[in-house]
Amino acid sequence: MKTPDSRSEALRGFIDILPLMAGAAPFALLLGSLAVQKGMSPLEVTLMSTSVYAGSSQFIAIDIWSTPVPVLAIVGTTLLVNLRHVLMGAALAPHLGKLNRWQRFFFVSIHSDETWAMALQRVSQSGQGLSPAYVLGMIVPFYLQWPVWTLVGALAGGLVEDPGVYGFDYVFPAVFITLVVGFWKASRQTLVILVSVAVAMAAYHLFEGVWYIFLAGVAGTVAGALLYKPQHASDGTPVEERS
Repeated sequence: MKTPDSRSEALRGFIDILPLMAGAAPFALLLGSLAVQKGMSPLEVTLMSTSVYAGSSQFIAIDIWSTPVPVLAIVGTTLLVNLRHVLMGAALAPHLGKLNRWQRFFFVSIHSDETWAMALQRVSQSGQGLSPAYVLGMIVPFYLQWPVWTLVGALAGGLVEDPGVYGFDYVFPAVFITLVVGFWKASRQTLVILVSVAVAMAAYHLFEGVWYIFLAGVAGTVAGALLYKPQHASDGTPVEERS
């Protein structure tokens, strides 16, 4: 079997992530527009997107932004929302064997929900670990376009004062629903999704803040672990479950 060269692998990564880049662009435009309405300058919000690089956390931070800035509230909320990356990193870990330590650090430092989902989908389709070239071709363009579109949105100013009027508030849920559907393969996964949804809804009504994001992730992980049944080859050797 011929091993793909680095150039073709990088191009494959770019092609795979391209549709999700198009889907993320409106988020960044909206973020930039809302940030300047809150009093941030185009430079400030662009630096925020470059350094923080966490769309959901940035939207939450912008939503509670005020003068004086509630630093502890913003930091605490951002930390809580991004705790899901601990679970996401654990899911990626078994597939990073082809990456050295610095390549792994680079990947997990600027990966996102979209690149995480695409990486796991690539592993599922190829049956192999992620190559450095594929990772590079996927995450670098996705990362770079986020602050660029944020700046464009900030320079455009307050063009969209109420995103809900145009249905923009549903864009985030729509993207994540698409990612979930893309992963769905078996009845056991349906149960995991239902458990996550149920816990998220319950936590949303029972606890203040964004605990529902983290608790739903933990619940889905636990449910998946309990339902996991490894398959075995004819000689009794365990093989990766692909159902």
